[in-house]
Amino acid sequence: MDQDILLGTYVFGLAIFLGLEVINRVPSTLHTPLMSGTNAIHGIVLLGGLLVIGPADGILNDVLLVIAIAFGTINVIGGFLVTDRMLGMFKGKKPDPKRDAVKEPV
Repeated sequence: MDQDILLGTYVFGLAIFLGLEVINRVPSTLHTPLMSGTNAIHGIVLLGGLLVIGPADGILNDVLLVIAIAFGTINVIGGFLVTDRMLGMFKGKKPDPKRDAVKEPV
C-alpha cells in the first residue's frame, strides 16, 4: 500500500511539472485551440465521474463524486464561455446601419 501511495504521489507531481512546462511554452496563437481541446477532455472526465457515481459505495464516495461532478461542470461551462469570448475578439465589428446611412438633404 505504501508503494502505491508513493508511486501515485510521484506521478501526480510529475504531471503537475509537465503540465506547467507544456502550458508555459504554448504560443498565444494556439491558446484558443488548446483551450477547446482541454474543454473536450474535461467533458470526458465529467462523463467518467457520472459513470462512476452509480456503483459507488458509501456516503463519502457519493459526496466526493458529486463535488467533483459539480466542479467539472463549472470548469467545462466556464471554459467554453472563455473560448467563445476569445473567438469573439477575432471577429470584425459589425457596421452600424444608423451611422452608415446616407442622410437626405432637407
